[in-house]
Amino acid sequence: MTSQRVEVAPGVGLDVRVWPDGHGRPFVLVHGLASNARMWDGVVEELQADGHPAATVDLRGHGQSDKPDSGYDMAQVADDVAAVVRSLGWLRPVVAGQSWGGNVVVELAHRHPTLIAGVVGVDGGTIELSRPFPDWEACAAAMRPPPTAGTPLVDLEQMLRRLHPDWPESGIAGMLANWEVRPDGTVTPWLTLERHLLVLRGLWEHRPSSLYASIEVPVLLVPAAGGFATTDEAVGLLRRGRVRPLAGDHDLHAQHPAALAQVLHEATTDGFFA
Repeated sequence: MTSQRVEVAPGVGLDVRVWPDGHGRPFVLVHGLASNARMWDGVVEELQADGHPAATVDLRGHGQSDKPDSGYDMAQVADDVAAVVRSLGWLRPVVAGQSWGGNVVVELAHRHPTLIAGVVGVDGGTIELSRPFPDWEACAAAMRPPPTAGTPLVDLEQMLRRLHPDWPESGIAGMLANWEVRPDGTVTPWLTLERHLLVLRGLWEHRPSSLYASIEVPVLLVPAAGGFATTDEAVGLLRRGRVRPLAGDHDLHAQHPAALAQVLHEATTDGFFA
């Protein structure tokens, strides 16, 4: 694995981790809101075993990437991902995103179809928050993140293990990487509350249903049982759509990396992502 810094806009660099080995279709993996690239570590390990080069990215405001005070609308974030794809030099990779990241890659498919072989929405790509929350203020109040700054790391880890007893170590480690560890052993989120709300506003404003019919590349949707994503409308509108549900929670990539990687791999071997 190598780490790269990719400038996606003046003064904005994103941290990109690259596993270049393999001759299969490359994958670029995009995290969700308030998450980070390491949530994909388990999936990357499986994709590498199947011969796929892979890259993960901390989006702006998240993880090890720069944290500007603007540029969190869906179009800009999708353009950031497009810049990362170009920097890798890979021929038409598949770009997968989880939750908010799923919507980001749908926007990417709409804006930059010639760069990619297709996109994957992992319990995402179909989220339209304006439907349950017609008013932005109601959405912001309902989905405001709980305060975690100042929590001891040991307490946070114990809580995560209690909440996710079936997650592999890669998933727990990935989730813990959502926080910066302070010298006193407490944590603070890498994504500040102010930027979190900017990202949330961009998601609330996004209307993926208005894009489906125009998307030219294949779109694979992997909803989780009881998760956020609904797929019926998308399947009816997409030119080339496929749904492969997986049993699990919203963070399928952390909970079931092998099962998800198998779905991704099969979509490259059966001709869906030709």
